[in-house]
Amino acid sequence: MVEDTAEFVEDGYVSEKAPPASQAFSGLLLLVCAAVALGWANSPWQESYHAVLHATVAGWSAQHVINDGLMAVFFLLVGLEIKHEIQDGALSSLRQAALPVVGAAGGMLLPALIYSAVAFGTPAAPGWGIPMATDIAFALGIVALLGDRVPAPLRIFLAALAIADDIGAVIVIAIFYTPSVVTLALAAIIAIMGGLLVLNRRQVDTVWPYLVGGLLLWIAVYKSGVHASIAGVLLAFTIPSRGAHSVQERIEEAFSKPVNLGIVPLFAVANAGVTLPSDIASFATQPAVTATMLGLLIGKPLGIFGAAWLAVKVKFAELPPACTWSSLFGVSVLGGIGFTMALFIASLAFGESVQLDAAKVGVLTGSLLTGIIGALLLARNAKSTTAPTSGH
Repeated sequence: MVEDTAEFVEDGYVSEKAPPASQAFSGLLLLVCAAVALGWANSPWQESYHAVLHATVAGWSAQHVINDGLMAVFFLLVGLEIKHEIQDGALSSLRQAALPVVGAAGGMLLPALIYSAVAFGTPAAPGWGIPMATDIAFALGIVALLGDRVPAPLRIFLAALAIADDIGAVIVIAIFYTPSVVTLALAAIIAIMGGLLVLNRRQVDTVWPYLVGGLLLWIAVYKSGVHASIAGVLLAFTIPSRGAHSVQERIEEAFSKPVNLGIVPLFAVANAGVTLPSDIASFATQPAVTATMLGLLIGKPLGIFGAAWLAVKVKFAELPPACTWSSLFGVSVLGGIGFTMALFIASLAFGESVQLDAAKVGVLTGSLLTGIIGALLLARNAKSTTAPTSGH
């Protein structure tokens, strides 16, 4: 039930201010890295691409280091952003959170249902969680490129929606993509979390104890059988966020650029490369390809828009000011960009298999199409709303 966007926070992803150029740059960087990976994996040097990913670092493959190690830092920032929006931002009250949270719920449920219907009874069935989350960097990167043609309330809606379905994606990963849990390691997680929360309660405002605790937490989560990246989200909720120049602010300042300009692009290079077979037409009809693509291209936009429309019609939420249904649909289409989290869940669902490559193709195709269509719809809507009307 949004009435005045000035009441929203002015920092983080959710902001009334015009998006900074860095948002557009980070989105373009991800696109370039994905293109580089895809081109490299299908070039005469494709063997070197796979050799680099499987090169060992302290007994781990380079891809394992990126996906299980470095991405925990990405999830730490995701967790901090979620925490910020729940405490002080666009998810801090029912009035503010109603529309994006309902939209996020619809945008997670319908893609999962479409994927499951298409992939039912096939080896691709475990990937139902792949098309559920919106890639905030890509989506807001496109919005930043469109500039003031996308009103502030729509940017706020899209960012809050992406953060809300990040929460859902983290829950899905923890519950459905964790094969087994080691009880002793789980006890260690609880003990370490307890220690970190004690530091928080005692208002310890030095960064290093939380980082050391975070490293121990990562080891415990890794040993538990839960994916190690979840350690980043758990750590985020123990970090002090109140007061001038809080621990949270200092961590965000220290890690935002390395994550947005280093870790996430590196993840894109390591995970977007798919060596396509000669018979691409046959490959494109595999269930993992079509289910993922349809989940992102049809399920996400219709799920987000349909749930938001219903919430407004039953007066549970209100359409943001200065927004039309057509502009909200354009933003809902951008919600189908699922790049980072979708590729991450695909790797958990399928490991190293043909299904993983098929799912990656579905993610890349679906995300590219929704990005293009969403941008065109928003640009067209902005042009139609600003066109002068002729008098008679």
